[in-house]
Amino acid sequence: MTSLAHGGGCGCKLAPAVLQSILKGMPATAAFSDLMVGTESSDDAAVWRLNDTQALVATTDFFMPVVDDPFDFGRIAATNALSDVYAMGGTPILALAIVGMPIDRLSPETIRAILQGGASVCAAAGIPVAGGHSIDSVEPIYGLVALGLVHPDKVLTNRTARAGDVLILTKALGVGVLSAAFKQEKLDAAGYAALIASTTQLNAVGRELGDIAGVHAVTDVTGFGLLGHTLEICRGAGLGAEIGAQPPLLPGVEALAKGGIRTGASTRNWASYGEVVRLPAELPDWRRDLLTDPQTSGGLLIAVAPEAADAVLALVSERGFAQAAVVGRLREGPAGIVVS
Repeated sequence: MTSLAHGGGCGCKLAPAVLQSILKGMPATAAFSDLMVGTESSDDAAVWRLNDTQALVATTDFFMPVVDDPFDFGRIAATNALSDVYAMGGTPILALAIVGMPIDRLSPETIRAILQGGASVCAAAGIPVAGGHSIDSVEPIYGLVALGLVHPDKVLTNRTARAGDVLILTKALGVGVLSAAFKQEKLDAAGYAALIASTTQLNAVGRELGDIAGVHAVTDVTGFGLLGHTLEICRGAGLGAEIGAQPPLLPGVEALAKGGIRTGASTRNWASYGEVVRLPAELPDWRRDLLTDPQTSGGLLIAVAPEAADAVLALVSERGFAQAAVVGRLREGPAGIVVS
């Protein structure tokens, strides 16, 4: 299926600079008093206050295939879409399928397998795929509209971090490199297994983070890479950040990156925000590429007070995020990133 698409996974996202240019001048949403989170802060989902104890979390996410197996493609796309609800501290309640398929090139059985893969992830999350919409399109596209609920006092956003917070990343990086290697037929069975395991791991732990005092902000790391989504946290809170040059990587990624495997999206990401990132002079290009590597269904990036960091690490480790680690820290200063 990947041969039918010009891109795949979250690498399909518009580059940050392009998206910012498109959205510039869009109508403000501040007039809607019950809209707790809208478009102003580049957050993961919209949040609408329903009453004193419930807020609705609403998001949509879809993309072209990152793998050829239709069932796995469906699983990855659904996991990625539900992540936005979890990143807001919400619990999903239902999903709607978004389906665009070249029906002259893909069989009904293949398309059905994609939908079954997505439905299997939703079932694991305890929700139905309650409907959707389909079109005949040139390239295969699949994703979800995902709806969830959260207590208004426990909404997690990407704009409420504080100076001194440490940044915890729950999943290792390198999905973009692995997917690029797959397309170039340079990914072995172990690498493919690592790719699938990471991209189909639900970020359900996000709905528990609001119960930990000291968790100040959360987002998920997807198409803009670790640096890009850290920068969104910085801009939302008016802070700077320090990020380590050697975050945890998925198995096999370092060797592939050293061998020149990278995505076009990683280059576009750097072109979009590189002017506000300071790199060590000795940092090799492949390490920079990994910091901008687009993560399809990536991990949660959590800004938490230092005294609560151990509690967060213990929780996410208990929930199966074995490579979760502190990757940086927020500081006073203009919105920008220093890589150390």
